[in-house]
Amino acid sequence: MYFYMPTRIYCKKNCVRNHAKELSALGNKALIVTGKRSAKENGSLADVQGALTAEGIPFVLFDHIEENPSIETVMEARDFGNMSGADFVIGIGGGSPLDAAKAISLMMKHRAKTESFLYEKGSDDAYPVVSVPTTCGTGSEATPYAILTIHKKRTKSSISHRIFPALALCDPTYLKNLPLAVLASTSIDALGHFMESYINNNATLYSKMLCIEGMKLWASVKDLLLGKEGSDTDYEALLNASTLAGMAISHTGTSLPHGLSYYPTYETGVPHGKAVGIFLPAYLNAAENDQKEILSLLNFRDTEEFASYIQQVLGTVAISDELKRAAVEGMLSNQAKLANCPFPVDENVMQGMFLSKCISSE
Repeated sequence: MYFYMPTRIYCKKNCVRNHAKELSALGNKALIVTGKRSAKENGSLADVQGALTAEGIPFVLFDHIEENPSIETVMEARDFGNMSGADFVIGIGGGSPLDAAKAISLMMKHRAKTESFLYEKGSDDAYPVVSVPTTCGTGSEATPYAILTIHKKRTKSSISHRIFPALALCDPTYLKNLPLAVLASTSIDALGHFMESYINNNATLYSKMLCIEGMKLWASVKDLLLGKEGSDTDYEALLNASTLAGMAISHTGTSLPHGLSYYPTYETGVPHGKAVGIFLPAYLNAAENDQKEILSLLNFRDTEEFASYIQQVLGTVAISDELKRAAVEGMLSNQAKLANCPFPVDENVMQGMFLSKCISSE
């Protein structure tokens, strides 16, 4: 048995301002990393800036993180942070800014290294990272992973270094501003983390404990993804579920749905959570040993009802035969994802991952 979770996590309304002293104790100058709009619109950026100002900590802002951040953007932010004299990094937003913040902190600390260091073995030493999630999917606030886009390879992959945030400040009120499509996509990503962590060769009693309680919590508010109006308690449940899912995959990694998702995301721009979700029904169908318990935890009668729910939430994604072939070939050579999968995988099994009412041919 093995369990390691070094991140201090708070999930509560106003937790950024209420924990300003802990936030500000991590360094002398902060680099705030975020996207262009959402952190400004939901109040999270103002809360972070207010907390730092109240404690007399200067900061600079890099607000150019794109969806599915690239290595090039990480290096640009690294140079900006070092030039500004920052010595800790605060990521605000969904998985893209949170993941980017980890990679940026690593490269800021190793300022003489080139971008190739991101995917080389070497020191994991990085400047302290703070995560302020404003979506409820990636769980990046509780993982050591940083998924970046590698344009040269036309895909996405986590960096080779494990960087846990020192502090995660999770305020569920930030979720209220999310469009339904974003809330649904990110929440399905969290569900994918639970399912891929539970159906996994690396699963232990500890990781399954997180999945079991997390799936119960997720299921209790899954109607929000269909448009039901949510309360403060509901949003807190979604955010807590996302964080629990992140803790789970920190110990197991993900498997086939996440690996396959990178292809439609890179090539056709399908949002990450949606790209994961369309493969979940087939993954559950293939995992016969775990089907019954997962369906029970998620409160679905059978795999057909589960697939119908996913389709209702996400709709249908068109994937060309050419992209299917590329994804199948790529995944059959992805030893890391295959090693995590607890059932035998060959070309037929991989082709079967595309047999879903959520996937159509172009």
